[in-house]
Amino acid sequence: MVRVLTLVVMAGLVSACVQKKETTWKVFPLQRNTPHDGLAVVSQPDGYGIHLYLETDTSDPAVCSPRWLPDPARLFNGNGSAPFSSGLAPRAEFLAAVKRRDVRKTLKQELEALCKLRAPQARWQWLEPPLKASDLMPVSLPALEYPDLLTDPVEEKQREDKLLKED
Repeated sequence: MVRVLTLVVMAGLVSACVQKKETTWKVFPLQRNTPHDGLAVVSQPDGYGIHLYLETDTSDPAVCSPRWLPDPARLFNGNGSAPFSSGLAPRAEFLAAVKRRDVRKTLKQELEALCKLRAPQARWQWLEPPLKASDLMPVSLPALEYPDLLTDPVEEKQREDKLLKED
């Protein structure tokens, strides 16, 4: 009986000493191409999370507002010295992140700074991010114009051959 009681007490002490890994959210700017155009949200204890790509809507030259891209990249090494992103994370993680007040506060700061860089003369207008899947709206981007399109590879090869024969 004493052995059983001792084992129970020892098991209790050992389990009390083992630390439970809790999810601690960490939010920080993580630049993609220019300052303020990305935000890292570490949502898992092993440094995984999402990398939000921040974009602005300047279709009206007088107003600059957020353009929400609900398909974040997967964040790796978010607790380390060199965080990076790759691939695609589920939209559910985006929605879970933007529901948090600390994430929205940092998003607002970063997007306002991005607007000041991209459209300094425009008025900043904050638009709340979509908080549920039914709020997601497809982003309408400008249509491609003819000069934006690539040339036909066959035509390009013929032009190359013609230029090479002329020399």
